[in-house]
Amino acid sequence: MAITRRTFSRTVGLGLIGAAIPGSAQHRLNVRVGHTGITWPWGNAPGGPARLTGPDPIAEVVRDISALGFQGLELFGWQIEGMEAYGGLGPVLERHKLPLVSSYSGVNLTDTAQRQATLAAVVATGKLVKKLGGTVIVIGPNGVRRDSFDFGATKANIIAALNEVGRALTDLGLTPVLHQHTGTCIETRDETYAVMEAVDTRYVKFGPDIGQLQKGGADPVQVVKDFLPIVQHMHLKDFSGGAAFLGYCPLGEGKVNLPAILAMMDNKKIDGMVMVELDSSPNQPVTAKDAATTAKAYLLKQGVSLRA
Repeated sequence: MAITRRTFSRTVGLGLIGAAIPGSAQHRLNVRVGHTGITWPWGNAPGGPARLTGPDPIAEVVRDISALGFQGLELFGWQIEGMEAYGGLGPVLERHKLPLVSSYSGVNLTDTAQRQATLAAVVATGKLVKKLGGTVIVIGPNGVRRDSFDFGATKANIIAALNEVGRALTDLGLTPVLHQHTGTCIETRDETYAVMEAVDTRYVKFGPDIGQLQKGGADPVQVVKDFLPIVQHMHLKDFSGGAAFLGYCPLGEGKVNLPAILAMMDNKKIDGMVMVELDSSPNQPVTAKDAATTAKAYLLKQGVSLRA
């Protein structure tokens, strides 16, 4: 059931996708756009539920994202789980009328000894996301030492783990999407293509991170074009290579051809959402809310409508 680029070309015709046309006030784009919580400084720290010592940080993110008119929210799995000790995430979402769409969940894809623990953890998160009305689990590959990592030697383990996790999440009624990421076991263009052409795409869809693709040396537009039929979620992120935001930047200030990406997502029905994302860093020149406000202004200029 693996979908290859040849299959894509035969079934949908890459030529029909064509060159993307930037959005404008005259051309309204039918793209539902949300925002992840990673831009807020506490949101980028590694850890688990024990790091969440109260509900206020989560409530701040939900409030800010809702007030700016974004249509959905993505949080880390440990943040969603951590809120259970404080009455759950549900009441906060209801208060601000913002739906939870997705959770980013780290999954160990290379170590077979950890496979069952990984599966149990992601299924537990999935059940909570499903209860809260979410639809997508973003599978974040585990980090590796890139200078010594042998993708060819671990590819089979990666594929097997993705298929197993994907089936389990699909059985819950959720959509698992692979999110390629720099510094992990799936970083480069070739690794991304090798994995997405080998997994069982009945169970594992694609949720590309546009900025990560740019940072990793790939052409985000070409990657999205080649795998568009199975793109069911997306992190919309810009990359400048600067000192702040781990090299990323507010939308429209970097190198990524965002209008082309948005044009390909125009009128595309997906189980998840196009999620604006900007990694936080210790040297942020602007607040998270200001960065999200810049993203909103950029999107409106491109013809994307947000909530009033």
